[in-house]
This record gives sequence, C-alpha cells and structure tokens, in this order.
Amino acid sequence: MNSNEIRQVFLDFFHEKQHQIVPSAPMVVKNDPTLMFTNAGMNQFKDIFLGNQPAKWHRAADTQKCLRVSGKHNDLEEVGHDTYHHTMFEMLGNWSFGDYFKKEAIAWAWELLTERYKLPTDRLYATVFEGSPEEGVPFDSEAYDFWAERLPASHILKGNKHDNFWEMGDTGPCGPCSEIHFDLRSDDERARIDGAELVNKDHPQVIEIWNLVFMQFNRKANGSLEPLPAKHVDTGMGFERLCMVIQGKQSNYDTDVFQPLLQKIAGMASVAYGSDPKKDIAMRVIADHLRAIAFSIADGQLPSNVKAGYVIRRILRRAVRYGYTYLGFTEPFICQLVPTLVEQMGGQFPEIKAQQQLIEKVIAEEEGSFLRTLATGINLLDSIIKKLPADRKVISGSDAFTLYDTFGFPIDLTQLIASEQGVTVDIPGFEKELEAQKNRSRNASAVETDDWVEVLPVEQSEFVGYDHTSCPDVHIARYRRVTSKGKTHYQIVLDHTPFYGNMGGQVGDTGYLIAPDGEKTLITDTQKENNLTVHIAPSLPADVKAPFEAVVNAERRMASAANHTATHLMHQALREVLGTHVEQKGSLVTPDYLRFDFSHFQKLTNEELRQVERKVNAAIRANFPLEENRHCTMDQAKEMGAMMLFGEKYGDTVRVVKYGQSVELCGGLHVPATGNIGQFRIVAEESSAAGIRRIEAITGRTAEEYSEQQDDIIKEMMAALRTNQVVTAIKKLADENAEMAKQMVQVRQARDSFMIEKLMDFGEQVGDFRLISRQLDIVPESVKNIAFELRNRIENVAVVFGSNFGGKPTLTVALSDSAVAQGLNAGAIVREAAKQIQGGGGGQPHYATAGGKNSQGLEAAMAAAQEIIRTKLQA
Repeated sequence: MNSNEIRQVFLDFFHEKQHQIVPSAPMVVKNDPTLMFTNAGMNQFKDIFLGNQPAKWHRAADTQKCLRVSGKHNDLEEVGHDTYHHTMFEMLGNWSFGDYFKKEAIAWAWELLTERYKLPTDRLYATVFEGSPEEGVPFDSEAYDFWAERLPASHILKGNKHDNFWEMGDTGPCGPCSEIHFDLRSDDERARIDGAELVNKDHPQVIEIWNLVFMQFNRKANGSLEPLPAKHVDTGMGFERLCMVIQGKQSNYDTDVFQPLLQKIAGMASVAYGSDPKKDIAMRVIADHLRAIAFSIADGQLPSNVKAGYVIRRILRRAVRYGYTYLGFTEPFICQLVPTLVEQMGGQFPEIKAQQQLIEKVIAEEEGSFLRTLATGINLLDSIIKKLPADRKVISGSDAFTLYDTFGFPIDLTQLIASEQGVTVDIPGFEKELEAQKNRSRNASAVETDDWVEVLPVEQSEFVGYDHTSCPDVHIARYRRVTSKGKTHYQIVLDHTPFYGNMGGQVGDTGYLIAPDGEKTLITDTQKENNLTVHIAPSLPADVKAPFEAVVNAERRMASAANHTATHLMHQALREVLGTHVEQKGSLVTPDYLRFDFSHFQKLTNEELRQVERKVNAAIRANFPLEENRHCTMDQAKEMGAMMLFGEKYGDTVRVVKYGQSVELCGGLHVPATGNIGQFRIVAEESSAAGIRRIEAITGRTAEEYSEQQDDIIKEMMAALRTNQVVTAIKKLADENAEMAKQMVQVRQARDSFMIEKLMDFGEQVGDFRLISRQLDIVPESVKNIAFELRNRIENVAVVFGSNFGGKPTLTVALSDSAVAQGLNAGAIVREAAKQIQGGGGGQPHYATAGGKNSQGLEAAMAAAQEIIRTKLQA
C-alpha cells in the first residue's frame, strides 16, 4: 500500500466500527494557555475528557496533524539523525467517550494490524502497566488477559509508570496504557536477540507504533488520583512509522511519505540521497521541517519573535542552516519544495493547496532574511576568533550563547566553524548560559494552580452575552486560586454569564459580580479556556454560594463591538479593493482600536487605503442591521457565502454574522446596526510578515478625537508658518534645510583640513614614531576622518584623540601599519585606557574607539593610552 491507501484503510476500518470520522484540528492551538501546538491526537477532544463539554459522539476517529518541538514532548534534536522522530507528524487515532473500553480497543487494534494491514503476528509485542502500589493503581491484568488471547506470554511485557501510564499534564485525566511495538529486524538478528529485550530501549528497528490509553483517573493538584465518572479510550498511532512497517522499510524517510521531497532536495543540491551520512541528515531535516513550517503557516501561525511564531522561526532557521552548512545552499531553497509537498498532501489537507502562494512567499522571505543573518553571524564568529589570545584558542560560553540566542547559531555550527580554524568552544560555559536562560524563562512563566472547588454542579456554562450586558440570579459553579509571579488571582466559572471571554481576537469583558448585600467583586478580564468562560478576579466574594448580579462594563463592551463589526466591514472592503486573495491572518479587537492582518504581497497605496475607508464609512452610513443566525449548519453557511478562516476549528453548527455584503462565521460581539460605529479611520498600514499586511484603525469617539487632533496640528502648523499653504511652506523649509546641511558639510570639511594641516607638524617623537595626542570636541565623524588622514599621510604614527562632544567622553586610537607591526593594538589600548572614563570599546588593531560615562577622567584616559604606546615603542 502507498501512504494514502494506508491512511484510508484506517479511517474506513473505524467507520465500519461506527466511529464518526472527524477532520484534523488546526496544528496551532487557540484558547488553551497550556498548549501552543497540537502535540497529540487527543488535543481536540480535551474539553470532553476534562468534562467541560459533552461528547458529540460516543466514538470518533481521525488523522491529526501534530507538532512536537517544545515543552515535555520535544523531539527536535532527534529529527533527521534517527529514522523515526519528526517535528510535524500525523497521528491516526480512535476514541471512545464513555462507550467501549479495553476489550474492544485491543480487539480492534489487533484486527486492523493483522487482518487489514497483514502484519506478521510474531513481530508484534504489547506492553501493559505493571502497577504502582504507592499510588494505589494495580497491575493492569485486564489488558494483559485480553492480549493473552492473541499473543504468547513472551510477547506481552510489563511496563513502568514512565512508559505505560499516560497523563495529559500535571493534572487532569490519565490512566494506564498499552503500547504495540513492531520488530523490523531481519530473521537472523531476531534469532540472535529476542525482540522483547529491545522493546522501549530506543532501538531504531524495534519501535512503538500504537499506544492505547485507557483513561480511568483524574490527577488532582495535590498529586492524588480519583476515578473518572466515565471511562474513555484514547489511541494514537504514528502514521509515518506505520507506513515504514507496512512498506517494509528501515526508516520513515524511505517511505513514500518523504521520498518525493528527499529526491527533490537531492536534485537541487546535485547529490545522491544515501551517498553521504551528513548530507543525508541535512536532507532529512529539511524535508521534515518543511512540513512543520508549511502546515503552521496554513493554520495561521507565521514566523515571528514571540511564542509559537518563534518556535516556527527556529524550525525554519534550523532547516536553512543544515542546507547552508552541508548542501551548499546560499540562496532561498526551502520555498522551492512547497509544490512537491502540496502535490503529496494537498488531497488530504486542502488548506496547504489553497494557501500555497502565501506559504512559498513567507518561507522565501524568512530564508533570505536568515541567510543574511547567518552571514553576519559568521563574520561575528570570525572576529571573535581573531581576538582570541594566541595561547588560549577557546571561544567563551558567553560568546557561543550570544551567537545561539541572537543569530540562531546552533552550538554545533559554532563548533564546526571553530574547529576548521583550530579553535575549541567552552561547552560547559555555553550550557551554563543556556540553563540560566531556561531558568529565567521558567521563573517568568511559573504558575501555581489549585484544584477547582465545585460550588454548584453544572455541566456547561451558558453564555447569554449576545442579548444581555447584565444578568440577575447568577451563581458561581466553581473557582480556583492561581498564583503567577508572586501575585494571586481567582478564576471563577458561573452557571450562566453575560461576560464575553477573550476569543477570536476580541478582548474579554470586564465588570462586576454584585452580591445581595451590595458587595462588588471586580472582574478584571474574561478568558475562554478549554471551552470554559473564566472570569478573572483579584478576590473572591465573601459568600461564594450567594446569587449574584453579573454586570458587564457596557460602554467598554459597545466600543469593542463597534471595532469588531468595523473589522468585518473592512475585510469585505479590502477584498473589493484589492481582490479575493485577501484572507484574514490575525486580528485584535479592543475598545480603543482594531488591528487586522491579511494576506497581500505589497504595500497599499494611499488611494487604496482611502478607497477602503470610504467603503467602510459608506456601509456605516447605510446602517445595515445585524442579520444573525446562531445555529447554522456548515452547509447553510457555505450557501450564504460566509467567509471561513484557515486554522479555525468549527463545530457542527456555527454562528453567521451578516451586514450588507459582509458575511462571516463569527462568535464575537457586534453592534445592532452599522450606524452604531459612528465613523471609521485607518491610522496605520505596515508589513506584519512576509506576504502579510497589517492595518490599525479606530472608530466612534476615538476616531472623532483623532480627527480633532489632526485638525489641531494643522492649525498649529499654519500659525507657526504664518501661512495657509502648509505643504508649500514645509517643502520650502526642507529645501532650505538641505542647502544649509550641504553648506555645513563644506564648512566641516574645511575645518577638518585646517586641523589636519596643523597636526601634521604636531606631537612628540618616540624613537622613529610620532605620537600625536589632542582633545577634539567635534562630531565623531570628523574625529575619525582626521585620525585616518594622519595615519595615511604620516608613515610612522600613533594618534590618540579625546572628545567630550555632546557631553559624552570618547577615546580614539589610530596606528600606522608600522606601529601595529611593532606589537601595538588599538583595540587593546582603548580597552585598557577607557577604564579611566568608566567605559569600554574596541575595534581593529589599527583603529579603535571607546566610550564612557566619566568626562572627568578623559584627560587621564588619554594619558594612559599615550603611556601604553610610549612603553611599547621604546621597548
């Protein structure tokens, strides 16, 4: 079978077993503060397991896009070096939500593997949980007995808590699991060493292919376990590994999942895959990382310097670095692989086909940027190496970490370049710096969360905020205390609420809970987490069981709603003005302004921006009423022409929001009619990322104030310029300023020439050398020009200049080549002498500068520099 057939057999098999086949959730996670990326097939069902959402089906199955590059599940460093680890991978899975349990899960796994996929039974091994007396969890004899009906005892192994007890996180649903392993080795190797001895020993040919998790317990914050009210099954089978096993390969990369990409890379690099181990690793890294990058971009996560975007940027740079170092790629090349990936996977995952142009553009720009950074980093590394003392050719851990952290240089690249020049790297020092950074990061993000305290049993909190900004007779369903960065707040879940939780880019509501006795509990924010509306409060009410009136800050809510509706109108206007290629790539809606990111490949002209503004304001004047359907099927939404966003996971029913020609799927808050927005003004347009533009805009009273401020500025300019022709007057001033600047340059050049002539006969003789020292309180550019001119015109010279221009003490040293040959080094001189001005600096052997804080020490610094020069020259 080819890979597409293998995937389809899995889905068809579980469809026959009455499972609902669900589409893959986006790989980039939203509204879950504990996850950046989907790292397991169960992530999209997490709310069901946590009890925050009822199950839509009793049984489900899918293939899920996953990414493991950070946190607990981090396979990045193994990728490319072994045969079976990946960043982005597919996880085939089947689930039972309170329906079947161990018996059926094991029976169906066996049937699929041995009857449908025809895998030889003597190569299969199963593991079961050995038990944990300290936690009161017995040996999983139930799973063992079901396996014993199919496998000999020698192929059923007991596993410890690390391998055979699965946990969602530090808290939450968990339970014993049963892994299925396959032995790929030859018959001769199997005869020599029993496969049972190699299970879970990281052997590249005795590998886990499927994990059957039996969720029976809930892990509480104090570490104890309690039985779940309903038992669930969660299974995950690595698609790439399964293809390797079924296709009889020794590596995931030898299957048709990766071979088209690898052959394309090999052709571009003019090498044969399999001919050179280092080049093979590089090609595997690139093929793997391309998939992770492309699917992340398709799901709405662009490379950036923060959070999930930073992870994607690091993955991309790692791939570029391998191509640069081992395959000789000095120009963008990963972007050229996207068509091959789309041809392979666009059928199962249409989002990468629909966004192919954007993916190529983003990757190309990121590659070009990093290749330039790489060149800068290599130059910096070269300069670091040149400055090393002759008797100790070791790059410090601090310098190596700077290269790693600032320029994206993996430590092995630094070691490789250094070794080529006979230099080593202080690895312990580097690891110390790296660990310090990790500790800073951990401390910054450390959060202590207590268990939920249940006050009122509620299956699901109801949101009534579309119709109300206040609601009487509200009760607290549960709450918990959270401590972060030494500050404590409370998370409160209500049985029903008018508060909107931060979602879809729109910020959460603020307001109060008012008790019967008048006590007000401030709500500072509202978040949507794991399908729960969570109200953030600095303190709890005195009586958590009392009925409350929930009151939203209505003015703030209305301002947010106006900006959200304006975002929809602007999205429609952008598509009309620029074209239907415009797709939303991110948004932020606050009471004060809106920000909208969208796909477009060039800066908008002033006329295009003006057209968008006019269209939005025309829609506002038209006063289109809100046409809302809160329970629309996806098919109905498509018939209405509703815009749907890539990277969003939609349910069976969706909410459609329509104003005139603008029709979108949206769960956010909106105004009753467009006239409520007042007016709309665009205040900024810029690039957000490769192929992505960003617009910031304002509405209502904020837009009025902006117009008033602009009007005031113009009036002030008219008064200052004493004319109504502001533009003409400014152009005249600019011309006069440019002419004056030109004249100033000429004056400065004449002064510099005069100074050079005076200094040609100035200074003291030290042996065969002239030592010229003087304080010049002039612009730094002139100091440098004079120093270089003297150095070039006098054969044997050493120049020391001090300057206090602008109140900042600066030391400059310039040396003729003959002085450098005598052992003088300008960089070393300024570093030593600058101590007198409480500063530091450096440069090249023939020219260096240093700045400092202490102007009073400038004369002493100059004297110190002169003394170093005299001593060296006299010696």
